[in-house]
Amino acid sequence: MSQPQRRPSDELETGELPILHVDMDAFYVEVERMRDPSLIGRPVIVGGSGRRGVVASASYEARATGVHAAMPTAQARRLCPAAIVVTSDFSGYIEASSAIAEVFESVTPHVEPIALDEAFLDVSGAHRLFGSSSEIAWHLRNAVREAVTLDCSVGVASTKTLAKLASVAAKPAVHPDGPRPGLGVCVVSVAEELDFLQAHRVEALWGVGPVTLRRLNKIDVYTVGDLAAVPLNRLVSTVGAAHGVHLAALAQGIDDRPVHRGGLPRSVSHEQTFETDLTGAERVRGEAVRLADAVASRLRANGLSGRTVTVKIKHPDFSLRTRARTLPEPIQTGHALAHVAQQLIGTLDLHSGIRLLGVAVSNLEETASAEMEPATRSLDESEAASAQPHQMALDLDPLPDAATERDDETIQGPTGDTELDLRLADALDAIRNRFGRSVIAHGSAALRDGTPGERRWGR
Repeated sequence: MSQPQRRPSDELETGELPILHVDMDAFYVEVERMRDPSLIGRPVIVGGSGRRGVVASASYEARATGVHAAMPTAQARRLCPAAIVVTSDFSGYIEASSAIAEVFESVTPHVEPIALDEAFLDVSGAHRLFGSSSEIAWHLRNAVREAVTLDCSVGVASTKTLAKLASVAAKPAVHPDGPRPGLGVCVVSVAEELDFLQAHRVEALWGVGPVTLRRLNKIDVYTVGDLAAVPLNRLVSTVGAAHGVHLAALAQGIDDRPVHRGGLPRSVSHEQTFETDLTGAERVRGEAVRLADAVASRLRANGLSGRTVTVKIKHPDFSLRTRARTLPEPIQTGHALAHVAQQLIGTLDLHSGIRLLGVAVSNLEETASAEMEPATRSLDESEAASAQPHQMALDLDPLPDAATERDDETIQGPTGDTELDLRLADALDAIRNRFGRSVIAHGSAALRDGTPGERRWGR
């Protein structure tokens, strides 16, 4: 096999770099500091505070002690005893993200949100009004700061991969005496992009997780430059045909993925890690009702319905199991979703207990006009666990892991929303919009401490 070759685009021939990656700096932490200025300058952890809590985001002061996202909060406390752990709902994050999105869209309609705190932008058509790509990057950074008093880092490059790496290079640096200011904007020119790219550790590339990294290390691949030098045949035999070709292209700076304008999310989901393992089918089913209600509420708020329902559980030994069913008709009510979720739970072995339970709806379609929440391509509420180093945004798509078992099938029969379901959902939405979510819940979920969205990363 021959190595892939890069094809220059018309945009590059004009001397302008089309892709920007904008990433907010310690977004969750900084939003919390806006709410409580006493947190400024102190080590802060946003996440679950209980025995099974998980770090969602850490301030640069906390990161200097080794704390990072997806770490158990208990471990983070040991590393940084002075840290202040903050748990909150997402209302402030969503409000800030919405204001940031408005800034992006004032420059270009070609915005692809990746999470509440980051997005890709294609600025190919914005040069006449806003200047060069570098000038646009600085304009965005200043405009975001003015809109929400938060800082962001911007990467400018010819591809998504390079722009993402450039935004990381622009970020503040962790230091024991406090964060050191970063570049703010990092521009990777076409002439320097291979040197820039191939100096990175190979795990910086999308698609290189722990398993792939171990395989690459076994053939002495530690940097992107090492990867670029591996013959394609050997790479394919090491990581597989599709993955090998993909990584070989990335190592040569080839990434033809366009910026996709924010359209329908892939899924709407919620998952909960429990302080103590759930035991007993009735309790698990009751929790499923609560999660289904939360997911259904957010479907309706975004004018969406979906056909595929997925249930995910994690056992105390951390093994994962998922079940999914695709319905003949889309649903958007808690009653219909809970019914399917409980059916799926009935196919799973619950005897060893449940550490985590999740419910998701995918295969989405629009059902009514509604203002979309600012979100990732997956509107999710989950415990903090992600490949990104500092902020999270997950969905419930099953992981490609040997410990994950999936069952997909199509249910026959009346599984859609009934007229009564829809009327009840409308009534619930009206009450909650006026008085708040906590004033009303389904009976089996009413005694649960907290409503979905208040505690995202364990208790």
